[in-house]
Amino acid sequence: MAAFAGFPPEGITFLRQLKRNNNREWFQARKPVFEEKVKEPMTALVSQLNAHLARTAPEFITDPKRAIYRFYRDTRFSNDKTPYKTHIAALFVHRGLDKHASASLYCAISPDGLDIAGGVYMPQPEQLLLLRTLLAGHHKDFDRLTTSKQFARLMGTLQGSQLSRIPKGFDAAHPAADLLKRKQWYFFAKLDAAIATSPKLVKELTARFDVMQPFLAFMNAPLVEEKKKQIKRSAFSA
Repeated sequence: MAAFAGFPPEGITFLRQLKRNNNREWFQARKPVFEEKVKEPMTALVSQLNAHLARTAPEFITDPKRAIYRFYRDTRFSNDKTPYKTHIAALFVHRGLDKHASASLYCAISPDGLDIAGGVYMPQPEQLLLLRTLLAGHHKDFDRLTTSKQFARLMGTLQGSQLSRIPKGFDAAHPAADLLKRKQWYFFAKLDAAIATSPKLVKELTARFDVMQPFLAFMNAPLVEEKKKQIKRSAFSA
């Protein structure tokens, strides 16, 4: 596979202009530009990242058609009725686990910068309990995996919303109380937009994807185990 040289500058220009002209008429008149300069390069980028994941974390390989988010906004419950996103993004989900409810990898390209993230963004109650139970018993392992100098340099500090008090069933005096209060556990880095049009793009992404792999494996371990139990229960009840 040929090395990905970065997004064409015309793609970033298109996204920048879309911010000022976010309407169907403007977009439809320039849809070929979107397809050629934004969507096709993103598909190529995802394919390049999948090739890297095949060597480092094959469980995260995600078909570009599934990985790349829809460009059309869901405006049903939003006051903002503009029809299009002004960034293009992709999510790499652990094979067999639920999108957003498990620890995944994310990247997005926009005129404002290159966004890179990894972790658990939208766990449901059953995943929250599994993850909090994991962290209650192994919080030192979590700290070890996410506080090294290299990890901090590449991905910063833990992000995500949290409760005002520790959830029911967990000790308020627990040494990892701050971790247990969280509803999300993810790390986020924002890099200069110029990287998106540079051959450095894949290198910057894969460096951060790689440094997060032990953390992602740690968070996904109880979810993978629970999924196996569900499959076994289904087989027995069939």
